[in-house]
Amino acid sequence: MVKRRVVFTLLWDRGHFMLSRNFRLQKVGDLKWLSQNYNFPRISTALDELVVLNVSRGEGSVEAFAADLTDLTRGVFLPVAAGGGIRTETDAALLLRSGADKLTLNAPLHSDPDLVGELAARYGSQCLVASVDFTRAAGDSPVAAVDGGRVPLDEPLRDTLTRVEALGVGDVLLHSIDRDGTGQGFDCDVQSHFEELAIPVILSGGAGHSGHFLDAFRKTRVQGLATAHLFNFIGDALPNSRRELLEDGVRIAVFSDVPALAGEGAAPTST
Repeated sequence: MVKRRVVFTLLWDRGHFMLSRNFRLQKVGDLKWLSQNYNFPRISTALDELVVLNVSRGEGSVEAFAADLTDLTRGVFLPVAAGGGIRTETDAALLLRSGADKLTLNAPLHSDPDLVGELAARYGSQCLVASVDFTRAAGDSPVAAVDGGRVPLDEPLRDTLTRVEALGVGDVLLHSIDRDGTGQGFDCDVQSHFEELAIPVILSGGAGHSGHFLDAFRKTRVQGLATAHLFNFIGDALPNSRRELLEDGVRIAVFSDVPALAGEGAAPTST
């Protein structure tokens, strides 16, 4: 059985990191603020992957995003997926040179599927993460939404995911707009809409505490769960969440340098 993943998502908007609730953004601090308030290289040892998303509106932010991405990922030794604002192969190449191991794609999945295919051919499917936002605002059946979650697609979510998978992506980051930033837990019922996919799904939106991770891993077959709530950085929240998952028997990697799992200064290993 493939090991499951705990993922953290950072939202970047023109030099600042943001909190989000139902896709309404609130400025928190810049890169200096992040480094002063959180020892990110240390906290990152509790994670399997980091996703950094450029949520800036408009054009022209890719270069500034890449510069901050370079600084952010310095000394962080875990896979990093970055995206937002990728409109050309040049944009994609810039992010990969700036510390990203994977590319996260949202708008091009629907507006420019040829670009997705070109990136898959050039870098491989394992390099591409499809970011799909969904909502149940119009009823019980979820649908994907684009343009910052404002425009729902006129097709069932299951069809959207099947179409996206066929473009050649390696993972799907499936984010609930309705649960985003609420701390009410993951939308586990959405599983029936992606269970036929052959690629891994990371479910996002709604994590408020470690119990929500445990509940979602018990109820779904997702490979990963993601949180974008900066306050989960406080203290040992992330290491403790990982410890609780391990104690419950969830199959995730064991890192001996996680403070809540081993003493400080231990050599990094995984099993």
